Amino acid sequence: VSMGVLTCMKYLMFIFNVLVFAGGTCLAGMGVWVAVDPAGFQDIVATRAVLSAGGWLLLAVGIALSLLGFLGCCGALRRSRPLLLL
Repeated sequence: VSMGVLTCMKYLMFIFNVLVFAGGTCLAGMGVWVAVDPAGFQDIVATRAVLSAGGWLLLAVGIALSLLGFLGCCGALRRSRPLLLL
C-alpha cells in the first residue's frame, strides 16, 4: 500500500471523528438545554412522563459520543491502534 493511500485514510478517519465529536457536542448541548430550561418543552413533557428523562439521555449520549470522537481524532493523528480500537 502506497504512502499516499495511508495518508488519505488517516485524514479521512480524522474528519469522520471530528464529525462524530461535533454531533456529540451538539447532542450534549441540547441535553443541557432541555434539562436546565424545560419551560420550552413543558407541553411535550407534561403529556408524556417518559420524555422527562429525555434531556438526561441526550446529555449522556452526547458526552459519550464526544469522548469517542475525541479519542478517535487523537488516535487517527497519532496512528495509535489502541485509541482507534477503543
